[in-house]
Amino acid sequence: MSAPTSVRPVEPADEGVWKTLYAAYRAFYELDPDADVVDRVWTWLLDDDNEVQGLVAVRDGLVVGLANHRRFHRPASGTVGTFLDDLFVDPVVRGSGAGRALLDHLAGEAGADGRSVVRWITAEDNRTARSLYDSVAQATHWVTYDLAPRP
Repeated sequence: MSAPTSVRPVEPADEGVWKTLYAAYRAFYELDPDADVVDRVWTWLLDDDNEVQGLVAVRDGLVVGLANHRRFHRPASGTVGTFLDDLFVDPVVRGSGAGRALLDHLAGEAGADGRSVVRWITAEDNRTARSLYDSVAQATHWVTYDLAPRP
C-alpha cells in the first residue's frame, strides 16, 4: 500500500522533476514547448523576493505534482487571497489524492495567513480536474478575459 501524499515547498533538489512536470503541464494546455519559460518560472520559485511560490506533492518519496501560487489583493472585499496559477499531477498517479492534497494544503496555508479565498481558473473542458475542483470548491459565474498590452 502506498504512503499518503505529503505536500511541501519546492526545494532546489526538485529542479529536474519539477521541470519535467511543468513542461508536461504546458503540453497539456497546448502551450509551445519553451525551456526558457520553464527555466524562468523555476528561478521565480527559488527567489525569496518573487511573489510566486511553489509546492510539490510527494508520494512514496517521489515528487508527483506541483502547485504554483501567489497572494493577490482583493479591493472589492479589502482582503488578500491566494491565487493558484498552476496545478499539475503526473498522469500516472492521477486519482491518488495528490491534487486534493495540494489544494488542501493551500487552503490550510490561506487560513493560517488570514486570506479570504484560494482562487484559480481552469479550462472549461478539463473534466478530470473539474471533477476534483467541484468536490472541494465553489465554481463562480465570472468570465475571464485577456487584453493584449499595447506598445
